[in-house]
Amino acid sequence: MYRKELVNVLENNPMGLHELAQLLGMPIKTLEDDVQHLLKSLKHSEYELVISPAVCRKCGFHFDKHKLHKPSKCPQCHGSWIQEPLLEIKSR
Repeated sequence: MYRKELVNVLENNPMGLHELAQLLGMPIKTLEDDVQHLLKSLKHSEYELVISPAVCRKCGFHFDKHKLHKPSKCPQCHGSWIQEPLLEIKSR
């Protein structure tokens, strides 16, 4: 997976990791490694990777921003109706 292709897909188009893996036909683990590398390589470019945190749809709890995976349960209400983190690339 080339980083430029990831930039083109995610530019102003927020997607979750599972949706992105399905679109690109890649395993989630491989894509997660590519996204982590992209996060580091974009530090000195005109783009930035914005990670919207996972949110519990039952109680509204916001999870840690830097996690790419969807948590299994909410620590506050113990619900499992959780929106996965969204990845988006924006111009600085």
